[in-house]
Amino acid sequence: MIIIILGLCLFEVIVSIDNAIINAEVLSKMSLKARKWFLLWGILFAVFIIRGLLPWLIVWMATPNIGPIEAFTAAFSSDPSVLTAVESSAPLLLMGGGIFLLFLFLHWLFLEEKHFGLSIEKYISRNGLWFFAVVSIILTTIVWFALKLNQMIAFSAVIGSSAFFIVHGFKQNAETSEKELVDGKSQKSDLAKVFYLMIIDATFSIDGVVGAFAFTTIVPLILIGNGLGALVVREITIRNITRINDFKYLKNGAMYSIFFLGIIMIYDSFGHHIPFWVSPLITIGTVTFFFIKSKLELDKEKNFKK
Repeated sequence: MIIIILGLCLFEVIVSIDNAIINAEVLSKMSLKARKWFLLWGILFAVFIIRGLLPWLIVWMATPNIGPIEAFTAAFSSDPSVLTAVESSAPLLLMGGGIFLLFLFLHWLFLEEKHFGLSIEKYISRNGLWFFAVVSIILTTIVWFALKLNQMIAFSAVIGSSAFFIVHGFKQNAETSEKELVDGKSQKSDLAKVFYLMIIDATFSIDGVVGAFAFTTIVPLILIGNGLGALVVREITIRNITRINDFKYLKNGAMYSIFFLGIIMIYDSFGHHIPFWVSPLITIGTVTFFFIKSKLELDKEKNFKK
């Protein structure tokens, strides 16, 4: 449990760190009262509402034959029927979440601006229009093999794809709104900005919540790990630690972690057991690699300036 929670916490911090830095920039231009209000109610909303309710809601939707309370307490339940229902629904949840994360990584790899941490990233970015062809072929292939196993698993893959494009649309709007807030172009009052930041937080938290199911399907562990990660991110917001931006490849580490977690979830959904320690180990190893790469690059730049 400790390994899973540590992995979840690190994953949540890394995928949310960009948003935390932007939040800090926006808050620095607001009144002290508005900042305190956001840091109090924003953390309650982010930790207890979004990261608390969303995992439970996902499990409940994947296991509609049990009630909402049973879905939340399944980890503590001794009722064999409840445990069997949750276990039988796990492949559906893993397939949908895996497709979501895989498409998220591929969108970043093909279409989003980035610091090129690996040489192949520059080549792929130059051919960004292939993103739609690649994800279409991947989805078609996975659905084809899933249909031979279970029609509902195949349908779950389609749901994961739909969820990605729906959430991506909201995220694009959120990114535009964030840019306006940072640039000072928004005419919103401080209170309106606070509510807007909370909505943006909610949108960007979905990636972390979905990725959490690659670590475990036990909701209480997800709540603890993601909650601790959200608290760390909020601390970064408070301290306005913009120096993290100097570590230019941390985002790459987050996205490659998302890629590996997505592959693990899809592979697991086909009935191949993955040991519990694999996801945390891959996340820690991937993030550490790109952190060291960022640190070496930063040291090189400092020496060059001297």
